[in-house]
Amino acid sequence: MSTSLLKDGDPAPYRAGSAAQSFLDVRDLRIHFKTDDGIVKAVDGLTFQLERGETLGIVGESGSGKSVTSLGILGLHRRGSAKISGEVWLDGEELIGASPERVRTLRGAKMSMIFQDPLTAMHPYYTVGKQIIEAYRVHHKVSKADARRRAIEMLDRVGIPQPQKRVDDYPHQFSGGMRQRAMIAMSLVNNPQLLIADEPTTALDVTVQAQILDLIRDLQAEFNSAVIIITHDLGVVAEVADDILVMYGGKCVEHATAQDIFRRPEHPYAWGLLSSMPRVDREVRERLVPIKGNPPSLINLPNGCSFHPRCPYVERNGIPCKTVEPTLAEGTQDHSVACHIPPAERQAIFKSDIAPSL
Repeated sequence: MSTSLLKDGDPAPYRAGSAAQSFLDVRDLRIHFKTDDGIVKAVDGLTFQLERGETLGIVGESGSGKSVTSLGILGLHRRGSAKISGEVWLDGEELIGASPERVRTLRGAKMSMIFQDPLTAMHPYYTVGKQIIEAYRVHHKVSKADARRRAIEMLDRVGIPQPQKRVDDYPHQFSGGMRQRAMIAMSLVNNPQLLIADEPTTALDVTVQAQILDLIRDLQAEFNSAVIIITHDLGVVAEVADDILVMYGGKCVEHATAQDIFRRPEHPYAWGLLSSMPRVDREVRERLVPIKGNPPSLINLPNGCSFHPRCPYVERNGIPCKTVEPTLAEGTQDHSVACHIPPAERQAIFKSDIAPSL
């Protein structure tokens, strides 16, 4: 994993407590699902901010609440199936309390999403062009001919060869990388100010992955969009993210700049994620170190810190990891961590135990 593209001197992002409101301001977001086995606390008290032109990477294992968060921001959870509380402010407008009609108006126009699997996200019975045309005409009063020209233009901008011809093809006629590009074209056809990419490079080979990330980065620069990249692949966020939010058990356990997460991480879960990732920029001398155990059940979360059953430092110096839930506290500047281990001790552990193996 290389962090060569992480930029020194980036402006500090908005943090909770700042006087001004960010373009995207998520406050104490909770998304719970009622099941026969109990309440699934998929997202439980998530807070973060994002400005236009910046990229936030949300990382964590499967089941940590990443995708549920994105769907909650976009208002894609059925209100009867999910209990949603908290606040989501988009450019000064609150979305959780807004009517479904208003959220539907904003979705696709002001905020949009690149779904994880474009083959299932796109309708198999309609051509790619027709689906892009429909997404454009929902928000613009234009003729079908004008919308078709716009669809061809977007396919061309995302690198689809012969867009005048491929606009009439069906999703199954596209390769995996081309389908992902078509999905990006549909997501950006209305120039959204917020773009959420949910695992945008999953199941793509590394060459196509790099092309997709370059494409998202170029289009973000062109439209000055705020971008959220949701992934379990730390190599992806190393390439594109300004800030990284680490989720575990439906909560944020660490939030900092990308530089800090890769160079000075402070939460044991972040240490585990970094230690379990392969490196391609150095000689392999030791086996990867996996995180022991399994992610917690979101129905029956452990008492205290949710990560304590898997944490190798849980018994350290009588820290109350098993009984008291840690709060997300500001550590060093622009670096928040939810951990009972004192900051100086965390930094010492990282330098002695973790950093030499990274």
